Amino acid sequence: MGTGFKELGVSPELVDALASQGIEEAFEIQELTVKDGLAGKDICGKAKTGSGKTLAFSIPTVQHLASAPKGAVSGLIMVPTRELATQVLEVIEPLAKAVGVKTLAVYGGANINKQIDKLKKGTDLIVATPGRLIDLLERKEVSVASLKHVVLDEADRMADMGFLPQVEWILRRIETEYQMLLFSATLDKGVGSLVTRYQNDPIHHEVVAEEVTVEHMQHRFVTVHEMDQNKVVAAIVNGAQKTMVFCNTKRACDRLTQNLAKLAVSVEAIHGDLRQRHREKALKKFADGEVQALVATDVAARGIHVDDVDVVVHFDPPDDHKTYLHRSGRTARAGGSGVAITLALWNQELEIKRLQKRMGLDVPLVEVFSNDERLTKLASWD
Repeated sequence: MGTGFKELGVSPELVDALASQGIEEAFEIQELTVKDGLAGKDICGKAKTGSGKTLAFSIPTVQHLASAPKGAVSGLIMVPTRELATQVLEVIEPLAKAVGVKTLAVYGGANINKQIDKLKKGTDLIVATPGRLIDLLERKEVSVASLKHVVLDEADRMADMGFLPQVEWILRRIETEYQMLLFSATLDKGVGSLVTRYQNDPIHHEVVAEEVTVEHMQHRFVTVHEMDQNKVVAAIVNGAQKTMVFCNTKRACDRLTQNLAKLAVSVEAIHGDLRQRHREKALKKFADGEVQALVATDVAARGIHVDDVDVVVHFDPPDDHKTYLHRSGRTARAGGSGVAITLALWNQELEIKRLQKRMGLDVPLVEVFSNDERLTKLASWD
């Protein structure tokens, strides 16, 4: 048995809110950080996505805000992307509601006036991307002057995306003493200087996340015929619970989504040309199990984290082994395992062999047709 949240000092209201979602035992990162977070200490947490870090910072932040004066914004969670903002809000909302804390996500790509209207109704905790928060600060629609609790999530990705100057611009406008919880997969690329400048004697916690490696999943490599390729994907999806399908281009994404829909597969697409609202809706449907498959480009899939994906399909073989592992790792989240299957046309076999060699895999390339029964039970493939 793992540690329960009550033992970590979490309030009964939040323990109940977690239990009502079936969350009763803490993940390692939560065990390490929640107690210190509740004690008001600054935390520098090294943990990868999928380790349970969202709850690790959400629980202390919400519990502190439950007893804080209401009305002014006293909590801020900064994240690199709008997808992550909506995902963090989804995790935090049930907890916040249980203790009367008002939350709001603000990010680019959504109507700023609607966000301003919601801010005017009073918000205790904001989940924000740096760019949109700066817009709101410059318009004087929100203030960070009296913040008491600040979270920086995926700080390394914010550094990768060039957001650190914006993050610092925001932090310099806080006039009170505040607690900062910082989470990052690495502490290089300028993240270390954030820790030095803006954290007060932080406690360091690290979950040594195993790199997703080829051993974490089963691999299938199949050759398919172009005319039969869509039906092969349909057969795979129909034999699985949740399938993520990767294409190399937005056009290929749209085309495959339309073809799968014609084959009576419930499917949604996610890529950069789709409106934010559409992407959020598609992701929610997939996460909730309302659609069987999500077809995505690599860029759009960044920052998307859905548990219980049992099959990843490489409709287009990935360009390199890192992309292969990144895509395939969607099936190996939070200790799970799954199957990655790569489809190759006759002229892509050499590419596949090179990819396998790079990863030290020696898996036969098997020719399949869409009526092959093995496609519906990939995990027990003979």
